[in-house]
Amino acid sequence: MPKPRNIAAVKQLTALFEASNAAVLTEYRGLSVAQITNLRRTLGPDTTYAVLKNTLTSIAAKEAGVTAFEGQLSGPSAIAFITGDPVEAAKGLRDFAKANPQLIVKSGMLDGRAISADEVKALADLESREVLLAKVAGVLKASQSKAAALFQAPLSKTVRTVEALREKQAGSEAA
Repeated sequence: MPKPRNIAAVKQLTALFEASNAAVLTEYRGLSVAQITNLRRTLGPDTTYAVLKNTLTSIAAKEAGVTAFEGQLSGPSAIAFITGDPVEAAKGLRDFAKANPQLIVKSGMLDGRAISADEVKALADLESREVLLAKVAGVLKASQSKAAALFQAPLSKTVRTVEALREKQAGSEAA
């Protein structure tokens, strides 16, 4: 019979899996408690970095319908549950791993799809959501400006032509 605290832990992990739009499985062997605390601060408020028991995590993942980490939960495992921008969290993990090579990214999950450690690194190389949206807005604004100029060109050409005809007619009447 399962212990009540294990049942509660599984429920909590299941809720974290269900609330997250992304998750990254890491191995933290050799990191101190202070370093893990620093990592949690680095990842920000939209990411929960949890050191886990593999068996309970496996059960919670199955209950949440997550298959991305099957067969990978071994050794000292921790998962970054991401509810915000996955790019920012991936960058935080990448930067922390550069300074602390003991942190190993094993794999991840993005919108219910399993991703490899290399794909997590590629995700970290993307620009943030806000920067990408700003670029799209800039492109759209430039396109609208070009369209406005294109639609206005025949009108301004017509006005210049009419003005030239008036000047020519005024010049021929004066002669």
